[in-house]
Amino acid sequence: MLTGQVPAIEVENLSKDFGRFRAVDRISFTVRAGEIFGFLGPNGAGKSTTIRMLTGLLLPSGGSGRVAGLDIVRENYLIQHHIGYMSQRFSLYEDLTAEENLTFFGGVYGLRGSHLKERIDAVLILVDLAGRRQELTRNLSLGLRQRLALASAVLHEPAILFLDEPTSGVDPISRRTFWDLIYGLAERGVTVLVTTHYLDEAEFCDQLVLIHQGRLVAQGTPRDLKRLVTQEIIAVYPERLGEALEILHNFPEIGEASVFGDGLHVTTTQAGQGEDAIKAVLAANQIGIRSLSLVPATLEDAFIFLTRQAGTNKQ
Repeated sequence: MLTGQVPAIEVENLSKDFGRFRAVDRISFTVRAGEIFGFLGPNGAGKSTTIRMLTGLLLPSGGSGRVAGLDIVRENYLIQHHIGYMSQRFSLYEDLTAEENLTFFGGVYGLRGSHLKERIDAVLILVDLAGRRQELTRNLSLGLRQRLALASAVLHEPAILFLDEPTSGVDPISRRTFWDLIYGLAERGVTVLVTTHYLDEAEFCDQLVLIHQGRLVAQGTPRDLKRLVTQEIIAVYPERLGEALEILHNFPEIGEASVFGDGLHVTTTQAGQGEDAIKAVLAANQIGIRSLSLVPATLEDAFIFLTRQAGTNKQ
């Protein structure tokens, strides 16, 4: 595992162009060893492209980066020996058993003989699949295949683990179980960089980068990002949610309105007067309010606020 003061990942002004389209636009960040580092952003924001550059699968168009001390351009072919990579599609062979998949990937990583067998036994126990080792992968549930993909990614005991949208499409219980495994790996000193668009998962990260349209919008702990919201957040629980949302969207004094559970989170352009303004406009449209109050900003509020702000500044 990586130790000392040397960062696990260093990125400076990293860019990637596909023709005239810039998928990643001069992003810079540093990941400390043993950290769970989250890349948060919507689909198409540039998260997967960044991971592919950091894992040596894609050369950057500009900027620089180092992973485990290795240059991602000049030494990209060496990076795979120090990292584990779990893609969105899991990269498993469905016509092989769980154990056969691990044997194949172990061979790719250069593991042989008794050492390979020991590692297969260890990772199957780690992901609680020891009793399913002879089962065809196609017969495993999506959540179990997810855990098998993680087992294949850590088979060779990498110092850094890249997870690209690892829980996409997985049920909430499997997602929670998966994150328990991630915490366990981080406690052992593994550095984890994970991309996600699930805001509840982002809360589990030590540090977050918010990326939007290829640009780094904000960076910090989940608490840091919430503190960047400078507008008041008002939680509104109206009688007719959809109608209330449409009305508030078209009301000049409303900065932003979004669905939050069975209510709305609303910001206004009138500091200190937002609650009265919302009550007045909904009352004028005969929409009752079950409750209304000021609330602290959530990570979802921060995500909406910061991406909107970035879009305004870009114009």
